[in-house]
Amino acid sequence: MSKQKSICFLATLLLMAGAAGLLMQARIHQKLGLPGIKTHSLAGSIRLQADLPERVLDYTSEEKNVDDITLGTLPADTSFGQRKYVSADGFRLDLSVVLMGADRTSLHKPQFCLPGQGLQIDDARSAETTIHVERPISYDLPVVKLFVRTDKVNGQPMKFSGVYVYWYVCDDGVSATLSGFQRMWWSAKKLLRTGVLQRWAYVNCWATCPPGQEDATFERMKKFIAASVPEFQLLPKPPVTSLTARQ
Repeated sequence: MSKQKSICFLATLLLMAGAAGLLMQARIHQKLGLPGIKTHSLAGSIRLQADLPERVLDYTSEEKNVDDITLGTLPADTSFGQRKYVSADGFRLDLSVVLMGADRTSLHKPQFCLPGQGLQIDDARSAETTIHVERPISYDLPVVKLFVRTDKVNGQPMKFSGVYVYWYVCDDGVSATLSGFQRMWWSAKKLLRTGVLQRWAYVNCWATCPPGQEDATFERMKKFIAASVPEFQLLPKPPVTSLTARQ
């Protein structure tokens, strides 16, 4: 290795070590930020309950319990909200929220979880996009849409498709990128500058459909999301805060 390369390598190691040291110091003195969704306390628990609306447009709903595996796997200060919605004509979808606490490992990319459930993601049709929302102000909510399919359910042959829409929100930003890098970068900057760990909520909406009906299903989901988001999400507040997505 040449002398110039050795110097560059050493400089890189020093920069990495310095950055790691700064992050460690920030984590020691960190304060947890506020959530960007409506919540209420649960008696006798450190968890919060995400307040999802009971009725949206012509949809009725019922609350879903979080399964024991999820409760046992994620950190103890992770909070949840889950409801199943059914429209007047029988269209069904699920809306869920996972709210992190002081431990950021509460949040995972669905690109890792969905294949583990036997669902294949159609990368060519999945994309970052936006959904227009009119309240509390007119804005475009950044989201990621994933088109998925499967040929088996519980080991039995069964073909169906689905649309999985998700985004992340905290008290001062909304992020929706396929890589997830934007949210991590924002969190690192905020932690280093202020000592505040952004408290992100992972919001997802899921609906199944027959193969070939993915686009039509997404259009219905867009209307539901546009109507439901103002009922449980606290952002944006005028003036509009960080809302980004790639078309």
